[in-house]
Amino acid sequence: MKVLVTVTESAEVADDFAIDDDGIDERHVTYDLNEWDDYAVEAGVQLVEAGVADEAVAVTVGPERSEETIRKALAKGVDRAVRIWDDALAEQALLDVSTKARLLAAVAEEEDPDVVLGGVQASDDGFGATGVALAERLGYEWAAVVSELDVDAEGGEANVHRELEGGLHERLTVDLPAVFTIQTGINEPRYASLRGIRQAQSKEIETKTPADLGVSDVTSRLELRELFVPDAESEAEYLEGDAEEQAAQLADVLRDAGVVAE
Repeated sequence: MKVLVTVTESAEVADDFAIDDDGIDERHVTYDLNEWDDYAVEAGVQLVEAGVADEAVAVTVGPERSEETIRKALAKGVDRAVRIWDDALAEQALLDVSTKARLLAAVAEEEDPDVVLGGVQASDDGFGATGVALAERLGYEWAAVVSELDVDAEGGEANVHRELEGGLHERLTVDLPAVFTIQTGINEPRYASLRGIRQAQSKEIETKTPADLGVSDVTSRLELRELFVPDAESEAEYLEGDAEEQAAQLADVLRDAGVVAE
Protein backbone atom coordinates (compact mmCIF):
# COMPACT_ATOMS: atom_id res chain seq x y z
CA MET A 1 0.00 0.00 0.00
CA LYS A 2 1.24 3.48 -0.84
CA VAL A 3 0.54 6.77 0.94
CA LEU A 4 0.73 10.12 -0.85
CA VAL A 5 1.05 13.19 1.38
CA THR A 6 0.33 16.62 -0.07
CA VAL A 7 2.31 19.39 1.61
CA THR A 8 2.71 23.11 1.10
CA GLU A 9 4.95 25.83 2.39
CA SER A 10 3.20 28.39 4.54
CA ALA A 11 4.22 32.05 4.66
CA GLU A 12 4.60 33.89 7.95
CA VAL A 13 4.95 37.66 7.93
CA ALA A 14 6.99 39.56 10.51
CA ASP A 15 5.20 42.01 12.77
CA ASP A 16 7.05 44.99 11.29
CA PHE A 17 6.45 44.12 7.61
CA ALA A 18 6.13 46.75 4.93
CA ILE A 19 4.18 46.73 1.65
CA ASP A 20 5.61 48.20 -1.53
CA ASP A 21 4.52 48.17 -5.18
CA ASP A 22 5.53 44.51 -5.53
CA GLY A 23 3.77 43.37 -2.36
CA ILE A 24 5.41 42.37 0.90
CA ASP A 25 9.19 42.60 0.90
CA GLU A 26 10.59 39.07 1.05
CA ARG A 27 12.89 40.17 3.86
CA HIS A 28 9.80 40.23 6.11
CA VAL A 29 8.53 36.77 5.07
CA THR A 30 9.62 33.36 6.30
CA TYR A 31 8.42 30.02 4.92
CA ASP A 32 7.89 26.76 6.74
CA LEU A 33 6.06 23.45 6.45
CA ASN A 34 2.37 24.17 6.90
CA GLU A 35 1.24 23.26 10.42
CA TRP A 36 -1.67 21.02 9.34
CA ASP A 37 0.52 19.25 6.78
CA ASP A 38 3.04 18.44 9.50
CA TYR A 39 0.38 16.26 11.16
CA ALA A 40 -0.43 14.65 7.79
CA VAL A 41 3.25 13.81 7.29
CA GLU A 42 3.39 12.21 10.72
CA ALA A 43 0.26 10.18 9.99
CA GLY A 44 1.76 8.93 6.73
CA VAL A 45 5.10 8.01 8.31
CA GLN A 46 3.33 6.18 11.13
CA LEU A 47 1.42 4.06 8.59
CA VAL A 48 4.74 2.98 7.08
CA GLU A 49 6.34 2.33 10.47
CA ALA A 50 3.35 0.22 11.51
CA GLY A 51 3.70 -1.93 8.40
CA VAL A 52 0.33 -0.80 7.07
CA ALA A 53 1.92 1.03 4.12
CA ASP A 54 5.03 0.20 2.13
CA GLU A 55 5.93 3.73 1.10
CA ALA A 56 5.08 7.36 1.82
CA VAL A 57 5.58 9.94 -0.92
CA ALA A 58 5.30 13.71 -0.44
CA VAL A 59 4.24 16.11 -3.18
CA THR A 60 4.16 19.90 -3.26
CA VAL A 61 3.40 22.66 -5.74
CA GLY A 62 5.97 25.38 -5.30
CA PRO A 63 9.15 27.14 -6.48
CA GLU A 64 12.68 25.95 -5.81
CA ARG A 65 12.49 27.68 -2.43
CA SER A 66 9.88 25.15 -1.33
CA GLU A 67 12.39 22.29 -1.57
CA GLU A 68 13.50 23.27 1.93
CA THR A 69 9.93 22.66 3.10
CA ILE A 70 9.53 19.29 1.43
CA ARG A 71 12.93 18.18 2.71
CA LYS A 72 11.49 18.57 6.20
CA ALA A 73 8.99 15.88 5.27
CA LEU A 74 11.85 13.71 4.01
CA ALA A 75 13.78 14.33 7.23
CA LYS A 76 10.79 13.12 9.23
CA GLY A 77 10.60 9.80 7.41
CA VAL A 78 8.86 10.28 4.06
CA ASP A 79 10.51 8.04 1.44
CA ARG A 80 10.34 10.17 -1.70
CA ALA A 81 9.32 13.67 -2.74
CA VAL A 82 7.92 15.33 -5.87
CA ARG A 83 7.85 19.06 -6.57
CA ILE A 84 5.71 20.62 -9.32
CA TRP A 85 6.65 23.96 -10.89
CA ASP A 86 7.40 25.89 -14.06
CA ASP A 87 7.52 29.47 -15.33
CA ALA A 88 3.79 29.53 -16.07
CA LEU A 89 3.00 28.72 -12.44
CA ALA A 90 5.49 31.34 -11.29
CA GLU A 91 3.51 33.98 -13.19
CA GLN A 92 0.37 33.28 -11.12
CA ALA A 93 0.07 35.59 -8.13
CA LEU A 94 -2.25 33.22 -6.29
CA LEU A 95 -3.08 29.66 -7.35
CA ASP A 96 -6.70 28.65 -7.06
CA VAL A 97 -7.88 25.36 -5.56
CA SER A 98 -8.90 23.90 -8.91
CA THR A 99 -5.42 24.34 -10.40
CA LYS A 100 -3.74 22.84 -7.36
CA ALA A 101 -6.12 19.90 -7.38
CA ARG A 102 -5.49 19.20 -11.09
CA LEU A 103 -1.72 19.19 -10.57
CA LEU A 104 -1.85 17.03 -7.45
CA ALA A 105 -4.31 14.66 -9.11
CA ALA A 106 -1.92 14.19 -12.02
CA VAL A 107 0.81 13.08 -9.61
CA ALA A 108 -1.64 10.84 -7.76
CA GLU A 109 -2.61 9.16 -11.02
CA GLU A 110 1.06 8.37 -11.65
CA GLU A 111 1.75 7.20 -8.09
CA ASP A 112 -1.55 5.30 -7.69
CA PRO A 113 -1.76 5.65 -3.88
CA ASP A 114 -4.30 3.85 -1.70
CA VAL A 115 -4.37 6.72 0.82
CA VAL A 116 -3.86 10.43 0.19
CA LEU A 117 -3.25 12.62 3.23
CA GLY A 118 -3.13 16.40 3.49
CA GLY A 119 -3.68 19.09 6.05
CA VAL A 120 -7.17 20.46 6.63
CA GLN A 121 -6.03 23.90 5.51
CA ALA A 122 -3.04 26.15 5.03
CA SER A 123 -2.27 28.60 7.80
CA ASP A 124 -1.70 31.52 5.42
CA ASP A 125 -4.66 31.38 3.00
CA GLY A 126 -6.99 29.14 5.05
CA PHE A 127 -8.89 27.82 1.99
CA GLY A 128 -9.40 24.29 3.35
CA ALA A 129 -10.75 22.98 0.04
CA THR A 130 -7.82 21.40 -1.81
CA GLY A 131 -8.14 17.93 -0.28
CA VAL A 132 -11.83 17.58 -1.10
CA ALA A 133 -11.33 19.00 -4.60
CA LEU A 134 -8.52 16.49 -5.13
CA ALA A 135 -10.77 13.59 -4.07
CA GLU A 136 -13.48 14.75 -6.46
CA ARG A 137 -11.04 14.91 -9.36
CA LEU A 138 -9.60 11.47 -8.60
CA GLY A 139 -12.98 9.91 -7.94
CA TYR A 140 -11.78 8.78 -4.50
CA GLU A 141 -13.82 8.52 -1.34
CA TRP A 142 -12.91 11.18 1.25
CA ALA A 143 -13.28 12.42 4.79
CA ALA A 144 -12.35 15.90 6.00
CA VAL A 145 -11.14 17.22 9.37
CA VAL A 146 -10.01 13.75 10.48
CA SER A 147 -8.87 13.55 14.11
CA GLU A 148 -8.43 9.75 14.25
CA LEU A 149 -7.40 7.42 11.44
CA ASP A 150 -7.22 3.62 11.46
CA VAL A 151 -6.36 2.11 8.07
CA ASP A 152 -7.19 -1.53 7.35
CA ALA A 153 -5.12 -2.26 4.26
CA GLU A 154 -6.27 -5.86 3.90
CA GLY A 155 -9.91 -4.90 4.28
CA GLY A 156 -9.52 -1.98 1.88
CA GLU A 157 -11.09 0.53 4.25
CA ALA A 158 -10.32 3.07 6.94
CA ASN A 159 -12.15 3.88 10.15
CA VAL A 160 -12.07 7.58 10.85
CA HIS A 161 -13.20 10.00 13.51
CA ARG A 162 -13.88 13.47 12.15
CA GLU A 163 -14.85 16.79 13.65
CA LEU A 164 -18.05 18.52 12.56
CA GLU A 165 -19.37 22.00 13.21
CA GLY A 166 -20.95 22.85 16.53
CA GLY A 167 -18.68 20.56 18.52
CA LEU A 168 -20.15 17.41 16.95
CA HIS A 169 -18.10 14.36 15.97
CA GLU A 170 -18.66 11.59 13.46
CA ARG A 171 -17.29 8.07 13.17
CA LEU A 172 -17.48 6.37 9.80
CA THR A 173 -15.84 3.78 7.58
CA VAL A 174 -14.42 4.93 4.25
CA ASP A 175 -13.53 2.60 1.38
CA LEU A 176 -10.04 2.89 -0.10
CA PRO A 177 -8.62 4.51 -2.12
CA ALA A 178 -9.48 7.69 -0.27
CA VAL A 179 -8.35 11.21 0.55
CA PHE A 180 -8.22 12.34 4.18
CA THR A 181 -7.61 15.90 5.37
CA ILE A 182 -5.87 15.74 8.72
CA GLN A 183 -6.70 17.91 11.72
CA THR A 184 -4.11 19.15 14.18
CA GLY A 185 -3.96 17.05 17.34
CA ILE A 186 -4.39 13.70 15.58
CA ASN A 187 -0.82 12.86 16.61
CA GLU A 188 2.38 14.46 17.86
CA PRO A 189 4.58 15.44 14.90
CA ARG A 190 8.15 14.35 15.47
CA TYR A 191 11.20 16.53 15.36
CA ALA A 192 13.52 15.68 12.50
CA SER A 193 16.62 13.93 13.82
CA LEU A 194 20.10 15.10 12.81
CA ARG A 195 20.50 11.85 10.89
CA GLY A 196 17.17 12.38 9.16
CA ILE A 197 18.13 15.92 8.18
CA ARG A 198 21.42 14.72 6.70
CA GLN A 199 19.72 11.93 4.78
CA ALA A 200 17.07 14.34 3.49
CA GLN A 201 19.74 16.67 2.11
CA SER A 202 21.18 13.85 0.03
CA LYS A 203 17.84 12.66 -1.37
CA GLU A 204 16.86 13.76 -4.84
CA ILE A 205 13.56 15.62 -5.17
CA GLU A 206 11.82 14.71 -8.41
CA THR A 207 10.83 17.90 -10.19
CA LYS A 208 7.95 17.84 -12.66
CA THR A 209 6.38 20.54 -14.79
CA PRO A 210 2.65 20.69 -15.53
CA ALA A 211 3.51 19.61 -19.08
CA ASP A 212 5.24 16.50 -17.72
CA LEU A 213 1.98 15.67 -15.96
CA GLY A 214 -0.22 16.35 -18.97
CA VAL A 215 -1.67 19.57 -17.51
CA SER A 216 -1.72 22.28 -20.18
CA ASP A 217 -3.58 25.17 -18.54
CA VAL A 218 -2.44 26.45 -15.14
CA THR A 219 -4.11 29.85 -15.33
CA SER A 220 -5.52 30.66 -11.91
CA ARG A 221 -9.01 32.07 -11.60
CA LEU A 222 -7.89 34.06 -8.57
CA GLU A 223 -6.48 37.52 -9.17
CA LEU A 224 -4.54 39.49 -6.58
CA ARG A 225 -5.60 43.06 -7.25
CA GLU A 226 -4.39 44.94 -4.20
CA LEU A 227 -2.43 44.36 -1.02
CA PHE A 228 -2.70 46.86 1.81
CA VAL A 229 -2.60 47.20 5.58
CA PRO A 230 -6.16 47.81 6.83
CA ASP A 231 -6.81 50.98 8.79
CA ALA A 232 -7.11 50.36 12.49
CA GLU A 233 -9.43 52.71 14.32
CA SER A 234 -10.23 52.56 18.00
CA GLU A 235 -11.42 54.85 20.74
CA ALA A 236 -10.84 54.34 24.42
CA GLU A 237 -12.32 56.35 27.25
CA TYR A 238 -10.59 56.11 30.59
CA LEU A 239 -12.67 56.33 33.75
CA GLU A 240 -11.04 58.13 36.62
CA GLY A 241 -11.76 58.34 40.33
CA ASP A 242 -12.58 55.71 42.91
CA ALA A 243 -14.76 52.64 42.28
CA GLU A 244 -18.01 54.47 43.02
CA GLU A 245 -17.16 57.37 40.72
CA GLN A 246 -16.08 55.03 37.95
CA ALA A 247 -19.30 53.03 38.30
CA ALA A 248 -21.35 56.22 37.94
CA GLN A 249 -19.38 57.26 34.86
CA LEU A 250 -19.79 53.79 33.33
CA ALA A 251 -23.54 53.96 33.92
CA ASP A 252 -23.65 57.27 32.05
CA VAL A 253 -21.68 55.82 29.12
CA LEU A 254 -23.99 52.81 28.89
CA ARG A 255 -27.07 54.99 29.16
CA ASP A 256 -25.83 57.30 26.37
CA ALA A 257 -25.17 54.25 24.21
CA GLY A 258 -28.72 53.03 24.81
CA VAL A 259 -27.58 49.89 26.59
CA VAL A 260 -29.48 50.67 29.79
CA ALA A 261 -32.80 52.41 30.29
CA GLU A 262 -33.10 55.89 31.72
